[in-house]
Amino acid sequence: MPSPLAPILDEIRARFAHVDECPFAGPRIFFENAGGALTLKTAVDTSAKFAAIPDNQGRDNPAAKALVKIIQTAKSDMATFFNTASGQFFVGESGTELLFRLIRTAVMGAKGTVIGSTIEHPASRSAAQIWAEKAGVGYISVPHDTARGLVTAQNYAAVMTPDVRVATILHTSPVTGMGMDVAAISQAIRAVSPDCLIIVDGIQHASHGGIDIDAADIDGYVVSPYKVFSRHGYGIAWASDRLSQLPLEALLGGPLENWEMGTRDTGAYATFSDVVGYFDWLGGQVSEAPDRRARIEAAGDAIHAHEIHLTQTMLNGTGNLPGLTDLPGVQIIGGDDNPAREGLVCFAMDTIPAVDIVARLNAQGIRTHVRKADHYSGNVLDPLGLPAAVRVSLCHYNSEAEVTAFLSAMKKMSDDA
Repeated sequence: MPSPLAPILDEIRARFAHVDECPFAGPRIFFENAGGALTLKTAVDTSAKFAAIPDNQGRDNPAAKALVKIIQTAKSDMATFFNTASGQFFVGESGTELLFRLIRTAVMGAKGTVIGSTIEHPASRSAAQIWAEKAGVGYISVPHDTARGLVTAQNYAAVMTPDVRVATILHTSPVTGMGMDVAAISQAIRAVSPDCLIIVDGIQHASHGGIDIDAADIDGYVVSPYKVFSRHGYGIAWASDRLSQLPLEALLGGPLENWEMGTRDTGAYATFSDVVGYFDWLGGQVSEAPDRRARIEAAGDAIHAHEIHLTQTMLNGTGNLPGLTDLPGVQIIGGDDNPAREGLVCFAMDTIPAVDIVARLNAQGIRTHVRKADHYSGNVLDPLGLPAAVRVSLCHYNSEAEVTAFLSAMKKMSDDA
């Protein structure tokens, strides 16, 4: 099935910095998007603009008032992008730091059993386990489906208990590339514990589109903007009204229900407006949607379809080139026919160690990443008996020609093994 983005792919790629060349190494294909997506050129320009402004918010001068308005606009943009009319958005040091803050607040405030799954990134799993221990409450570990590389609502339901007060959910795995049905998992949790505080790690999912906080019925959602076409140096969190009513770390005598500590970087907020504006533009190219939220949803659908086309090509081949599934001794993490896959293929070969595959590809200008069975990825790789695997992570600006170049390199590598 052809990609809906194919006719405008050149225009899409033109909007991103370093789309086909590394500023240090020269021409390259970027298949390391799960480690950090490419940056919109508009976000680069916005960062430079706001880095030069000396004024702070909250002062009685025109610049300060303009900065406050820009932040307010960005928060409105976030509400549209994430689809929620309640709660509050705020920025922090990173997605990991914000997950720790939300989870710490929930666990210490709710004082009840915590539940999470073995598929989770340590950003949420470590926070949940650390603060459950400090709070003196139990932690329930939901085992994920190791063959499919995901966790389901049924997996959560099988171990849920009425005393669960805090739950964590991973939206998409950065190791397997599989997306979870957050709304279904949330429903399964609330069927047993209706007032449970539910916090979602959306860091890997965000670049692939399709975030709907209201439909998910959750209390916290976190992204890292550098993984969704913005820049490094900040994270974005959304907290529900009831989560914000718990005791927060704040200045004595300061405003209530306030997550923000210290002066915020207006440029961080402004660069996320650039991201939302890009999704809006893309949705307008692929649909006749009449409003901004509908265009954002249309962009997410088109992104998903394009990435399916690329990952299916990578797995099954194109023309005379075999796909990864046709090469001898290749194991596809999560299986080769998994509808939950979101723009990522993780694999291992019997004949060539993962670290060598990544190095050889890199020497040919194809950027991928090795995932080792360490504290980041051991939860996925150890049950499969794999010391390491190769992660090839795509985004919607990647092309079929780039996938073809990757498959050609892999075929030669396999033939020479």
